[in-house]
Amino acid sequence: MASLLLAVIYVAFISLGLPDALLGAAWPTMSQDLAVPVSWAGGISAVISMFTIVSALLSDRMTLRFGTGRITAVSVALTAMALAGFSVAPNYWVLLLIAVPYGLGAGGVDAALNNYVAIHYESRHMSWLHCMWGVGASIGPYIMGYALSNGQGWPWGYRYIAILQIVLTVILVLSLPLWQSRGRAVAEVNGGDSAAGEGAGADATSPAGAERKPLGVAGVLAIRGAKEILIMFFCYCAIESTAGLWASSYMVMHAGVDKVTAANWASLFYVGITVGRALSGFLTMRFRDPVMIRIGQVLVLLGVVTMFLPLPHHMGVVAGLIIVGLGCAPIYPCVIHSTPAYFGEENSQAIVGVQMACAYFGTLLMPPLFGVIAQYVTISLYPWYLLLFLVLMVIMHERLRKLRG
Repeated sequence: MASLLLAVIYVAFISLGLPDALLGAAWPTMSQDLAVPVSWAGGISAVISMFTIVSALLSDRMTLRFGTGRITAVSVALTAMALAGFSVAPNYWVLLLIAVPYGLGAGGVDAALNNYVAIHYESRHMSWLHCMWGVGASIGPYIMGYALSNGQGWPWGYRYIAILQIVLTVILVLSLPLWQSRGRAVAEVNGGDSAAGEGAGADATSPAGAERKPLGVAGVLAIRGAKEILIMFFCYCAIESTAGLWASSYMVMHAGVDKVTAANWASLFYVGITVGRALSGFLTMRFRDPVMIRIGQVLVLLGVVTMFLPLPHHMGVVAGLIIVGLGCAPIYPCVIHSTPAYFGEENSQAIVGVQMACAYFGTLLMPPLFGVIAQYVTISLYPWYLLLFLVLMVIMHERLRKLRG
């Protein structure tokens, strides 16, 4: 039963990644069909991010009341409905409206599943699950490309992904007894009471029989070490999102690489993350989460330094991006997986929810901030910008180790 549930969670993580790159892949065509400026994609992305933050912050309260299994199923269903809505949206303003349930669904499933895996499975599964997210994020644009190249248009690209999400919703609904039976098993081991189908005890998200109220953001911030791990997460996501978004522009504007080549080389950053997470799963069998985080930080530093090397054919920048991607690979999953160990299972859902909110804040705010710097100062500060957040992340990690290690 446990293996079957783990298989369902793996499929869920692939599904999580499927919609993430759709808007970027489809927008050049969508903007023409909807007769809106290309820059307006940022509005849709911002709405999705804002409501993802809202649902992430509510995840502790919702998971306590309904359980991880139900939250995951409902969140994926919301995402499926939103994707189907995108496929029939008549104008840009309807897309903005539909982006609300899109964001709510994404944040809910992200926070609930990450915490569940952090509590119940080994660190290697967390790394491999996030690798599966990368697989899903890579497949999504190909599905959209298939729809566009066959003359079906971007609406069918969204419909294909919506259909896959509906299938996953059915699988998740059918799997609810698996979540509940695991909760009863944990209750028997811990000697607590578990009401099947109710709250955290139903799916073993928190210790069986434990009665507690949602912590809220203020409650999370009051926990010793919580601020440090939240700043760590913010810094990591600032590094990853900025590195990915501005890699191509940096190569074109600073290194003089042609646009087509730069676009192809920039994708190697994400290849580094995906491959790195596959490898990290094996390394976690030997090294604990704090060590894996430090290994990632050292690799990010090595990658940034490599960008400064005057290698022929701009290979310093290309190699640096790949190494930064490899370094990013273990940090995100290992920070999440270490959260219950640092703060206890009873607090982990609340903290992971705020972590997800910090992640989206970092993704939402820091790349545009660098865009302002690139426009009004110089884009050559790109590696220095990454280095700044890396140093802050390292300081926060070492402080966390002293407080909670």
